[in-house]
Order: sequence, then C-alpha cells, then structure tokens
Amino acid sequence: MVHSAYDSFELLTKCPTKIDVIESYGSKLLLGCSDGSLRIYGSDPSDAERSPPSDPHALRKEPYALERTVSGFSKKALISMQVLESRELLVSLSESIAFHRLPNLETIAVITKAKGANVYSWDDRRGFLCFARQKRVCIFRHDGGRGFVEVKDYAVPDTVKSMSWCGENICIGVRKEYMILNATNGALSEVFSSGKVAPPLVVALPSGELILGKENIGVFVDQNGKLLQADRICWSEAPAAVVIQKPYAIALFPRRVEIRILRVPYPLIQTIVLPGARRIIKSNNAIVVALENSVSGLFPVPLGAQIVQLTASGNFDEALALCKLLPPEDASLRAAKEGSIHIRYAHHLFDNGSYEEAMEHFLASQVDITYVLSLYQSIVLPKTTAVPEPQKPVDLSLDAPRLSRGSSGLSDDLETFLPPSESDENSVLEFKKMNHNTLMALIKFLQKKRYSIVEKAAAEGTEEVVLDAVGDSFTSSRFKKSSKGRGNVPINSTAREMAAILDTALLQALLLTGQSSSAVELLKGLNYCDAKICEEILQKGKHHAALLELYRSSSMHREALTLLHQLVEESKSNQSQAELIQKFSPEAIIEYLKPLCGTDPMLVLEFSMLVLESCPTKTIELFLSGNIPADLVNSYLKQHAPNMQGRYLELMLAMNENGISGNLQNEMVQIYLSEVLEWYSELSTQQKWDEKECSPTRKKLVSALESISGYSPEALLKRLPSDALFEERAILLGKMNQHELALSLYVHKLHVPELALSYCDRVYESVVHQLPAKSSGNIYLTLLQIYLNPQKTTKNFEKRITNLVSAPSASIPKISSTASFKTKGGRKKIASIEGAEDVRISPSNTDSSRSDGDAEESNEEGVSSIMLDLVLDLLSRRWDRINGAQALRLLPRQTKLQNLIPFLGPLVKKSSEARRNLSVIKSLRQSENLQVKDELYNQRKAVVKISSDSMCSLCNKKLGTSVFAVYPNGTTLVHFVCFRDSQSMTAVSKVSQLRKR
Repeated sequence: MVHSAYDSFELLTKCPTKIDVIESYGSKLLLGCSDGSLRIYGSDPSDAERSPPSDPHALRKEPYALERTVSGFSKKALISMQVLESRELLVSLSESIAFHRLPNLETIAVITKAKGANVYSWDDRRGFLCFARQKRVCIFRHDGGRGFVEVKDYAVPDTVKSMSWCGENICIGVRKEYMILNATNGALSEVFSSGKVAPPLVVALPSGELILGKENIGVFVDQNGKLLQADRICWSEAPAAVVIQKPYAIALFPRRVEIRILRVPYPLIQTIVLPGARRIIKSNNAIVVALENSVSGLFPVPLGAQIVQLTASGNFDEALALCKLLPPEDASLRAAKEGSIHIRYAHHLFDNGSYEEAMEHFLASQVDITYVLSLYQSIVLPKTTAVPEPQKPVDLSLDAPRLSRGSSGLSDDLETFLPPSESDENSVLEFKKMNHNTLMALIKFLQKKRYSIVEKAAAEGTEEVVLDAVGDSFTSSRFKKSSKGRGNVPINSTAREMAAILDTALLQALLLTGQSSSAVELLKGLNYCDAKICEEILQKGKHHAALLELYRSSSMHREALTLLHQLVEESKSNQSQAELIQKFSPEAIIEYLKPLCGTDPMLVLEFSMLVLESCPTKTIELFLSGNIPADLVNSYLKQHAPNMQGRYLELMLAMNENGISGNLQNEMVQIYLSEVLEWYSELSTQQKWDEKECSPTRKKLVSALESISGYSPEALLKRLPSDALFEERAILLGKMNQHELALSLYVHKLHVPELALSYCDRVYESVVHQLPAKSSGNIYLTLLQIYLNPQKTTKNFEKRITNLVSAPSASIPKISSTASFKTKGGRKKIASIEGAEDVRISPSNTDSSRSDGDAEESNEEGVSSIMLDLVLDLLSRRWDRINGAQALRLLPRQTKLQNLIPFLGPLVKKSSEARRNLSVIKSLRQSENLQVKDELYNQRKAVVKISSDSMCSLCNKKLGTSVFAVYPNGTTLVHFVCFRDSQSMTAVSKVSQLRKR
C-alpha cells in the first residue's frame, strides 16, 4: 500500500435479507433485497453525539439504521438500480424496467418491452435509455413527463453482457467481443475480442472515454472504439465491477477492493479487504460496497493529508497529481504545496543523477535562481543588496492540523532540506553535481528562466529612463551611479540584480561546458553579466572573442580596442596561428569602431591610427561612413600621423570629391608640394635634376593641381623655385588666368607644344558653353602669337612672373579696350593684346590684331625665329576653333598659300556650307510667311448667310436687320447687343469671385 486514499467504515450490519443491489439517494441508502423488497436506511437518530452534517445530501461516516421498508417493490429480485438525481427518478431492472418518482417511490412508468432485459444504460444528458433483451438492443427517450417513447430497436449478433453510452454511440460487450453500435443507423463495428473467462466489462469515464475489460486488463478506447494509448490498467485479477471517482479507479473483487490512480502507469494505491463484497456504487462523496448482509462505505481521505503521506513516502508524482485536485478556493495552499513538493522532488532527482528532470521541477516550483545556484559552489556570483538569501522549501507540516486525520496514524511533519555536510560522501556528491551533466541541466534551467527575468530588468530600465526624462526628483534621489556600462541603476534594483546573477552564472556554465560560441552569442545580445567577475574568468580561460563582446556590451570600448590591438599584433608575430589571424585581423578593429563614430569620435581616431597604414582604404571609409568631420580627422592626423595625412586626403578626395573642403584641398596640395620640393632639393644638390623627370609624388601634385580648385595658386606659386618645376608653375598661372605666361612656359621652358595645345583645349572647353565660340577661340590666337613672336613673349619673362608673385593680390584681369583698324571691307573692332610688361590674359581676352607694321617688325628681327611649323600644325588641327580672318592677319606675309591649304580648305568648305544652309533657311522662312498670309486672306473671306429664320443664340430672337456678331466657329450667331451684355456680365462675375476670395 502506497498510502491511504480511503477510510473504510461499516455503515450497517445484520440486514435481515440478502442484499442484491444498492444505491444512494442524498444521505440515504436504498437496498434492493432478494425478497423483492426495498429497504431505505438513514443515519441513526439515536446517536446523540453526532455533529450536524456539513452537506445534508452526502453520506455520513456513521452507523445507519432502517427507516422504511417497501415490501413487494418488485416481483422478482432486482438486477440493478440507479438514481437519476437530475430528474428525481429511480430506475430499477427486474423482470422489466420501472421508473419511480423520488422520494415517495411513486411508479410513473414501466417499460413492458424491457421484459427479460438483463442490462441497461442511461444517458442523462439527452434522457435516452438503452437496454438489451436477448439479442436485441432497444432505445427509448424520456418525454419529460410520465412517458417514454421508443426510438430504435436493433438486432445484435449475441446476448449483451455489458453496455454503456459513449456519446452518440453505444458500446456493448457480448460473449466474445466488444462492439460499437451506432444509435442512429444501427451500424456495428468491432473493437476487439473480450476475455475467454471473465465476462465483458464496459466502464464509462467522466471524459466520455471507456475502459473495456479483458480478463485482468483494462483497455482505454474513445467513443468510436479506437485505442487511446498503449498503457493498460492491470488488476490483480478480473474485477466484477469498476467505478470511477477522480483521480482513482476502484475495482470490486469477491474478497477485496483495489484502488488505483488514473495516471500512467496506474499504480496500486490501496487495497481494502471486504470478504463477500457483491456490489459497488459511487455516491456523492463516497464509495459504497454491499456485502451479503452489510454495507461498508469508503470515505476519501482529505487531499491535503494524502499529499502529506505521498510526499513523506517519496511518491512525488502522485502528490503533485493530487495537488491539481485541490478546490479553487485553496489556490494559495495549492501553490505552496506544489512548490514545496517540486523542490523536494528536485532534490531527490538531483541526488540520484536525474539533473535535467530536477531542474524541471526547480523551474515549476518558481524558486529563486539563487536557491538553485547555491548547489553549484564553483559558480561565482556577484554581490547583491536587494536579492534575498536563498529560501528553504516550504514545510508541509505548517498546515498539518488542518490536514491530519485521527485514523491515519501517520506523521504530518516533513523534514526540511539541509545542505550537505563536509563528509566524504558529500564530497563525492558535490563532485557529481559539478560534472558536465549537472552544468548542462543548469544551463537549460537558466535559459528557461532568463526571458522573464531579463524582460523585467529591461522594463525597469525603461521606466527609469522615463522618470529621468520627466525629472522625477523623488525617484532620482533614490538612484545612484552604478558600474560603467550600466548607466543609472537604482540601489534596490532587484530585477537587474537578479538578471546579473543569472547571466553571470549562465556565462560561467557555458564556458565550463565548452560552449564558447554560445557564450559569445549571449554577450552579443542584451545581457547583465557582471563585468568584473566575467572579465577575470574570460581572461583566465583566454576566451578572447567572448571577452571582446563583454567589453562591448559593458561599453568598455577602450579595453576592448586595446585587447583587439594586442591580438592583432600577436597574430602578426605568429603567422602559424591561421585561425587567430583570420579572427583578429586589423579589419576587426575597423568593424568595432564603426558604431562608435557617432558617440566617441576621438576614441575612433585614436585607435584608427593603429590600422591606418595597413588598411588605409577601409579606415578612410570608416571616417566617411561615420560622418566624422574631415577637418577633425585631418588635424588629428597632422598631429599624430603626419606621414598618413596626404594619403587620407588623397583617398578621401577619390571617394568623395565634393566632401572635401577647399581648406583641405589646399593642405593636400601643400603636402604634395613639400614632398616634391624636398625631392627637388635633394637632386639639385647632387646636380641630377631633370625637368622632365617625374616622381610618383610629382605626378600626384600635377594631377591635383589640374583636377581640384580649392587651393590658393598665389601661395603655391611663391614656393616654387624660379629655375625648375615649370609645368607646375604653368598650371598655377593658368588657374590665375595668366594664359600667355602659362603657354610661354609650355613652349619656351618645357618645349612641349603638345602640352600647350592641351592647355588651350582645356581653356576652350571650359568656356565654350559660357561664351560665344568666336571669343572662346582667342586662346588659340594667343598661342599663335607666341609661336610667331617668340622673342617678344620671352622678353622680360622672369621679371613679369616676379611682379605677378610679389603683387599683393592677384585679381582676374579686365577685358581690354577694343582697338579699331581699317580694312578694305570696312571698319572692324577686335580685342587688342597689351604689351608684355603689363599683361593680363583671360579666355575672353586673348585675341590680338596684328598690323602690317608688326609683321614688318617681326621680319626685321628675323624670320628664322618664327615657329612656322608649329603655327601651321596648330591651324590645321584646330581650324574649327580659330577665327580665320584674325589668324590670317597674324601670319607673316612670306607665308606660302600652299602651306595653308590644310587650314583654309576645311575652313572655306565649312563657311560655304554655312552660307548654303542659311540661304535654304531664308527661303523656307519666306515660304512659311507666304503660307501664313494666304491663310489670313482665306479667313477674311468667310461668308455668313442671314435669313429671316436666323436666331440669336443668347436671346433666342430673330436677328432681322440688327447688328450681329459671329463666334469663331462660324455657325453661332448672336445680336451684337446680346454679345456685349454677356461679356460685361462675365466680367462682373469674375470680379465678385475675386472679392469673395
């Protein structure tokens, strides 16, 4: 016997006749005897010490005495009897089925067709009665009054031994098998065969399912006869009858009663010896067993007392199952009992090596995590101020007086949990607890508890931020600064302290079980790990990835970056550690710095210096993507990494040309120029300087001078030596609109006419969309003059540049006044070129007239000095951009016309084509003009016929001989007066609308 679920009490003895059937009605017992009489027993009124009943409709645990005998209740001995409480009826089966009104036993109906019936079943929900007679099953319906209406009558293959309603169907047990009978259409379906020795037994469960007996085994089936589960109830032998009183199934045997719990594996709970037991029924509050001449009642032991017994004996599952049956009004008691049982069960399982199951019960007990963590001595926990000490399990003996019973003979006091002592046995147990399995169980426990705890901690933090935002002075006075990375934490922040304990313990458990990747994932998300404890543990275990995530989540960015830099340096020094190199490359520092650009740009700049040389492009991308001000980056580089300043500006300009200011552009060019000047000084000292030699830095300088415009050309020009770097000087002069000087450098210093031509092309293309093509082509005439008069352009060249550099401010030259000269065709104005001593040339002011006297002066200096070949090459290659008339005037008279064919040929051809095109356009315009005039004349010839029937479209009166008007469509006719009035009305309405607005 596991525990006492029922107490047996003898209700009555010495019944004068043999008891065939028994039933209870309220607190009364109805006994059907073998002589056909019905004996009614009640509690003995002579018992003076009897206390008033708590429930007048329940059986009492006291002796019963005969109150009334109804002789001749049935002509034959009763087979079965049942009280229908909802309808206040008593149904009995003898030679037929009779219904009697309770409590006066008035006969209201007798079903004569049930004569010879041996078994019946009542469906109280619908008021349906089915019974078996020979090989037939009949169904009757109660009409609510005194009558019953026959519904169906079906044939079955054999005599029915047992039957029961199951939903809309009827389960019947015949001699050899069980069958499901469809009450609607009479269809039969086989379930399985019954036992060979024991008769069929059909037991209905409160849920609507069935237990079918097969010898000493009870099989569970649903309402359609389908097997529900593989488990079976195994009785000690085939029972004569079975009744259900949750959570137990009580089986009747000839000499005893067996009580089993309805939960797998359906263990035997209690056996009560009752020799000669014949009948068993369930009343409102007890089980009644009828012997031949006596009746015993099995009264349930209070659930609380049963729970105490089961817990004390170590049957925790049964105790928990009984806790669920406690009444709703005892919810607090039920929760306390379940929690205490779960804790004790968990300790029992933990001590026996079932760690995961133990954690499931710790989880169900709602015990604090500190209680469970106290079992793990190697787990280091942070010190807390708000979290209480680990609680002890609830002692069930606190409510022992309320739950005890005098006849149980059991102690209601339960032992409290004691921590293991420092003995050899407990040392071995401690070793078992700390092995891998215990830690894995702890991890699952903490992970299941984590969501709710972290959610509370996060909600507490959010509430705190809101209170700070609204300026809650009372709340802020209770808060204080916590460790870095956690912001403002209240002193009594229980939720966050509990979260810190949980996450710190979980991290340690993951590391102890070798789950480093899971530890990293924990730290990547929202966590409350104690930074100091976890940092020490991670450093000892060299879990670098997890340590980095700890620093990141705790906002300890400087420590994280320092560690990252150390790991990168170690990976460089030990190339064999391929994994370390892959995991901790310089790019890892850049990735770490990205989120910090907006919050701590100075820290980003400090640690970006460590990877700027190895990953310049990605580092500058970091500066750009993080929106760190370029001036700040440049000044920091200038101070801490001047050798990378130019590289930064160069890459930044390449990535975002518009994102670099003029100041930074000027600084970049100055850096390039400084390096070039240093290189020039070194080669000059060694007398190895060559103007045509270009270093990579000089190429960058030239490219920067040409492509960008944010620098100051005057300042750069002052730094250039007078006898070198002519290409750079020419570019700077071009930026200052000193085109003649720039072209003179290309021609006379560099001796590279192609560069001069390219220069002219750039100037022409830059102004071609702003100025007329004729004016923009003057730059080529300037170059032409330089070729035709080299001595004049080189005269006082250095002096002019010196004057330009020493000038206080270089301004854009003004357009020179125009000079007039006469030709045969008339008087023309062209732009004159000023003297070489004070010249300012611009794209729109580079043209020059050349008189015959100038040509003669040139000839006097010597025709041999003229670069005629370059002149002719320029004219042939850029004939479409040069004013032909002005170019011809500049040429010397000795120039042969044959040499000008490459220039004049396409020029004359283009002029002729333009003349023809203009002539065609003129003719087309004239033709169009004639067409328009013709259409005008046609419109003026319009004819309107006015007849005597012509009507005004406005007043609908005949026009007659009045003045009329015609609308443009040519068909609408109106009086002129009507037309004038309508126009004036339209004007007035428009004015009124404007006033309303």
